[in-house]
Amino acid sequence: MEILIKDCCVVPMTGRGEGDGWFRGCVGISGNRIAMAQPGTECAGEFLASHPGARVIDGRGKVLMPGLINAHCHAPMTLMRGYADDIPLMRWLNDYIWPFEARLDRSDVELGARLGIAEMLLGGVTTFVDMYWYEASVARAVADTGIRAVVCPSFVDGNFARFEEDVRELSGWLRDCGRLTMMVAPHAPYSCSKEHLLRGGEIAREHGCGINIHIAETTDEQTEIERRTGVSPVRYIDGLGLIDGRTLAVHGVWLSDDDIEILRRRGATVVHNPQSNMKISSGAAPVAKLLERGVNVALGTDGPCSNNDLDMWEEMRSAAFLQKLSCGNPCVLPAFEVLRMATVNGARAIGLGDRLGRIEEGMLADVLLVDMRKPHLSPCNDVIANLVYCAKSSDVDCVVVDGRIVVENGRLCGTDVAALCEAVARRTGEIKARCADR
Repeated sequence: MEILIKDCCVVPMTGRGEGDGWFRGCVGISGNRIAMAQPGTECAGEFLASHPGARVIDGRGKVLMPGLINAHCHAPMTLMRGYADDIPLMRWLNDYIWPFEARLDRSDVELGARLGIAEMLLGGVTTFVDMYWYEASVARAVADTGIRAVVCPSFVDGNFARFEEDVRELSGWLRDCGRLTMMVAPHAPYSCSKEHLLRGGEIAREHGCGINIHIAETTDEQTEIERRTGVSPVRYIDGLGLIDGRTLAVHGVWLSDDDIEILRRRGATVVHNPQSNMKISSGAAPVAKLLERGVNVALGTDGPCSNNDLDMWEEMRSAAFLQKLSCGNPCVLPAFEVLRMATVNGARAIGLGDRLGRIEEGMLADVLLVDMRKPHLSPCNDVIANLVYCAKSSDVDCVVVDGRIVVENGRLCGTDVAALCEAVARRTGEIKARCADR
C-alpha cells in the first residue's frame, strides 16, 4: 500500500527536542516502509509523481509521530478490568485474581487480547510487549488485527510445563507473521525457582531471544529475595546470567546504585509502569537517575487489573509528573524525554531500534496522526509539551502499522468494537458466576 500524508506537523523523534523537535511537511509510505519524510509541500508532488496510485491523507491540524510502544502489559487481563479494586495486594491475588485466572482457557485469553489490542490501537499503540500464558492465542489476535507485538510466554513454578508448550506452539506464528517476535518471561525472582530461572534462560538462548521479568517491584520482594539469597533481586538474577542487552527489567522501583550499575553495564532496559506502581503503592522508580546513569528506560501500562487501562498517553503524563514530585524538581524528565521513552527507547528495548520509533526514510511504517484541533490541545505553544501533558487517546485520528491503515477517523478498521465488548461482558459474567460457586 502507498500512502501520502501531507501538510502535517511531523515529530520525527530524531533530535533532542528543542529547536529540532518537529517540522511541517509530508510523509510518504510505500509498502511497509517510510519512503519519504521531508519538510515543505513540494515533496508531496514529487512523491505522487513516483507513486501515482498513493492514498492521500490530509494532515492539516494534525501531528504525525511514531507509533507508541507499550513495553509491558498483560493484554488478556482486560477481562478482569475493575473486577477487584481497592483491595490489599495478597487478598486481591488470593481471593480474586488467581481464582478468576484459574478458569481462563485459550479462547478467553484470545478474547481478552483482542479487547486489549482494540483499546491500544485506538490509542495509538502500534507495538506492545505482552507477558501472559497461552501466548499463541495472543499471537492469533495480533496476526488478525494488524498490530505489532512481542509475545512473552510466562511461567511460575507451578506452570513451567505449560510455558514450554506455549513456546512450541508459538513457532508457527513467529514464522508466518512478520509483526511478531518473542521473549521468555519468568514471572519474578520470588515466584520462580533457581532451577526454572536457569532453564528459562537456556530456552531464551536456544531461541535467540531476550528475558522479560518483573523485578524490584516492591519492598516485600526485596526483603524476601535478600533473605533467601543474601543479595538484591537484580544481583541475584544477574548471577544466573539472565541480564544482558536483551533483558527487560520490568518495574525496577527499588533499585540501589549497585543495581543500577549492573543494569547499565549489561545494557538492560528498565520498563517503567508509573500508574500501576502508584495504584498498588509500590513506590516511584528512580527513572531520572536511571536515565542520568545511561540506562535505557521504556514505558509500559502494566495490566488492566493493576492499572485499569492500556492508555500510553496517561502513562506518559503520569511518568513525568511522578518523577517531578518524587525528585522535588520540576525540571526532571522533560516532555521530550518522556516521548522518547514511549517511542525510541521502547524500540531499542525490543531490539528494533534500527527499524521503529522514528520517522525516517527506510524505517518501518508504524505511525499515528493526532488531531490537535481540540479545546484541551489549544493553543499549541509547544507541540511536544501538548502531546505529553495534554493529549488523550481519543485524540488519535489515524494509525498505520506496517504500512497498513488500522485506525481511520478514530475508528478501528475491520473490528466490530461493540460486538467485541458484548462478547467480553458475556464471558466475564460466566467466569464470575463460576468463581462465586467455588
